[in-house]
Amino acid sequence: MVPRAAVVLSGAVDGVATGPDALTSDSERLKRIGRKVRARLDRNKAVRRIAVDNAEMWAVPRFLDGVTCGRLMTIIEGVAQPSTIHDVEYARIRSSYSGDVDPADPFIRALQQRIDDLFGIEPACGETIQGQRYRPGQEFLPHTDWFWPGSPAWDNEMPRGGQRSYTAMVFLNDVEAGGETEFTELGIAVTPRAGTLLAWNNADPDGVPNEWTIHAGRPVTRGVKYIITKWYRTRPFR
Repeated sequence: MVPRAAVVLSGAVDGVATGPDALTSDSERLKRIGRKVRARLDRNKAVRRIAVDNAEMWAVPRFLDGVTCGRLMTIIEGVAQPSTIHDVEYARIRSSYSGDVDPADPFIRALQQRIDDLFGIEPACGETIQGQRYRPGQEFLPHTDWFWPGSPAWDNEMPRGGQRSYTAMVFLNDVEAGGETEFTELGIAVTPRAGTLLAWNNADPDGVPNEWTIHAGRPVTRGVKYIITKWYRTRPFR
């Protein structure tokens, strides 16, 4: 999670602006990407727009079949480690286990291509798919996927590809109880359903990171929850 913080604008990191220039340039990129992806998803008959005020969200039921979901759950078991947030461990905020999958694996490459094609975003702008596992009692407290200006994540992550534009999350199994993805400011909670892809724009139509997208992975109370998440940036990710 990137906590709310006062905006403390720095100058540059590794030659990439992280101050007012970054805010302005990334806002334009977020606006342009948002417009392009919004139109693409709304034209796709397999995609359902989720009716909420103040944010843009979509769902794709049965995006992945059961065999694919099962294979991904096995992969997650092989890479899962105590979750971190921007390479820092915050056990009291995020108690799940997670890990990046192997992007060179042909199975993963095909999956990434499917998600890239769904959004119509350049593959280079996508982060590596991350797998996550939640056992009973594990959770991820309310957080944003985008980076707060003035936070350590802002200075660390902006040179690596800019702000996060869109999030794609796929539920890999039905959870016996708990484990909802709750958008706390919007007042909605999404129940995990195997194979369903949940997508949202991390910015508003004006290209401003959207505080209404604050969300939480609520504690699993019975069973285990598996998901994969892919984030997209405004510039090629490195």
